Amino acid sequence: MNEQGAPASALSSESDAAVVRHVILFSLLLLGVLVAGSYAVYGESLACSILIGGLLVNGSFWLLKKDAQRLMQRLSEADGSRDNIEKTRFFLRSFARLLVLGLLLFVLASQVTINVIGLTLGFATVMVSVVIIGLSAGRCSVPSKA
Repeated sequence: MNEQGAPASALSSESDAAVVRHVILFSLLLLGVLVAGSYAVYGESLACSILIGGLLVNGSFWLLKKDAQRLMQRLSEADGSRDNIEKTRFFLRSFARLLVLGLLLFVLASQVTINVIGLTLGFATVMVSVVIIGLSAGRCSVPSKA
């Protein structure tokens, strides 16, 4: 327990949820800046590809967040015998989401001309957001000189 009387694990989960929320918001902001900048400089093709990649990866990250929250809730409510079932269900959902994402990308690529560099930049928005928010939140410890 901490000074306010709340369990430390509850405060930690609230803090973790806030960090994930900041990652999603920063990723969407970064996506908007990349799409606007690429549209102004390079045109519609690159901007559309960045938007497609960014929306796909942000949607997948948001669904992963929801599934992880559901897993944590079910693990805290369940007895020890159901832990493996819940974990297996989580991994199967993650794999299914990856398959759906791949199929959706395949269908989009067959219908729309996609710039691979733009798609990759869109996919990178969540990764860049995780790194920036993680470093600013002090979650990443940088080793000092030995």
